[in-house]
Amino acid sequence: MSTDMVTTGGDKYMARKAIFAMLGKKFHIYDPNGTLCFFVHQKGFRLKEAITVYRDEKKTKPLIEIKARSIMDFSGTYDVTDATTGVKVGALRREGMKSMIRDEWTLLDENDAAMGQVVEDSMMMALVRRFLSNLIPQSFTVSVLGEEVASFDQHFNPFVAKFDIDFSMDTGRQLDRRLGIAAVVMLLAIEGRQQ
Repeated sequence: MSTDMVTTGGDKYMARKAIFAMLGKKFHIYDPNGTLCFFVHQKGFRLKEAITVYRDEKKTKPLIEIKARSIMDFSGTYDVTDATTGVKVGALRREGMKSMIRDEWTLLDENDAAMGQVVEDSMMMALVRRFLSNLIPQSFTVSVLGEEVASFDQHFNPFVAKFDIDFSMDTGRQLDRRLGIAAVVMLLAIEGRQQ
């Protein structure tokens, strides 16, 4: 899968993260046929987060770079760049205070203008997850310019975090798939601590 395929690739994927990992976290993102499309090995604690999304588990084909702008920022902004060209495709800003109650991220374009959001399904369900039961799967809605363009839906599994990723409603290709995949990676890496 070339970088061009990230932007023009499929509409549906499945992301997996093992809950118990000894040497950092590993995320796998597959197409509907079970073919690996994206791989991330997030190393243990780092003061300034930097994540590379690869095409393969051997990490020979980097596709997307996600880098924090500052050290350990509660409401951090993460630049998303094409690993092949170095061109910035956008950024993700975690809405820290809001995310204490309900996970929320702002999607920024390549010029840092707000263009959309990634928001946990409902305030009520978010509160139930945080304060009553961490066994209720999360769902996220992705919108660009007020229009829903994607959804990320978690499956219940106490050992593996799994998300169905669906970009199929983005018929106008408003969301750069590299930014969409980066959003999924950040949800797996940072959010969902109530799991």
